[in-house]
Amino acid sequence: MTITNLVTHSGGFHADELLSSVILTQLFPDAKLVRTRDRDMITPGADKIIYDVGGDFDADAQIFDHHQRPSPLREDEQPYSSFGLIWAHYGRDYLAAMNVPEDDIDAIHTTFDTKFVLPIDLLDNGAMEPSVAGPLSVMTLPSLLGSLKPVFDDPSPTADDDAFFAAMPIARRFIEAFIANVAAKARAQSMVEAAIEAAGTSAILELPMGMPYRSALIKAEADHILFVVNPRGDDWTLNGIKLSHDTFDQRADLPAAWAGLTDAALEEASGVKGAKFCHNARFIAVANSRDAILEMAEIAVKEAALTAE
Repeated sequence: MTITNLVTHSGGFHADELLSSVILTQLFPDAKLVRTRDRDMITPGADKIIYDVGGDFDADAQIFDHHQRPSPLREDEQPYSSFGLIWAHYGRDYLAAMNVPEDDIDAIHTTFDTKFVLPIDLLDNGAMEPSVAGPLSVMTLPSLLGSLKPVFDDPSPTADDDAFFAAMPIARRFIEAFIANVAAKARAQSMVEAAIEAAGTSAILELPMGMPYRSALIKAEADHILFVVNPRGDDWTLNGIKLSHDTFDQRADLPAAWAGLTDAALEEASGVKGAKFCHNARFIAVANSRDAILEMAEIAVKEAALTAE
């Protein structure tokens, strides 16, 4: 039977049912999204999907709540929110609808579940304290989406629903952008692997354009590569390689003498005609040609070797 209603609870909203709604409205665009606690509406039926309300989890009956006891758990016994349940059941269909290549769907489904869905599940269930984010706790996605709820003294009788539907396109953009980036990393993998092979023992990795490369470097155990160069518009860039996503520390920094310099001052300091810019933090430099950026890269490699001695 055709799905005609997507049913979640009325009143205040949280990230889990908001993000679940993004997935379901993409898959069932002709269905009506209903926010209610009406008993008849939250009773399972073949024409509806019920989530974050209803007091039961039964995928066959198309009801995906997590508030009941016992609550649904992952294989590792971490708790699901409605978002995790919806993603587990409909996520692969969603990725297919977003034109993710079939061969990449399982890997991207797992990555998105681990890095995006699971934190939402844990926070929603109180299994992770927002305080783990420290001063940035108010900047987590659940907090940001929660900030879109109406203020307490909004007199409109439709304030909650209005805020929910206004928040949906924002939540949709976060999901789509995250998946687009994960899919892009999958596409980049083979390109970076080929560039690593072409680089051989060189400490400089040349890429045909800016693209994600850290995961491919790690997978290839290419620890000898210190810098990455690639074209960007009419210029070329020279980039350091961060040790991880959680630090600004790099495998090697650009020369200290270049820090914060531009144009003629940088040309003089580096001895490279065409050098245009070096960030004060020494993680990126720019030149006006491939020859110039490769010359800068060779100098950076030599200085890094001297520093390491």
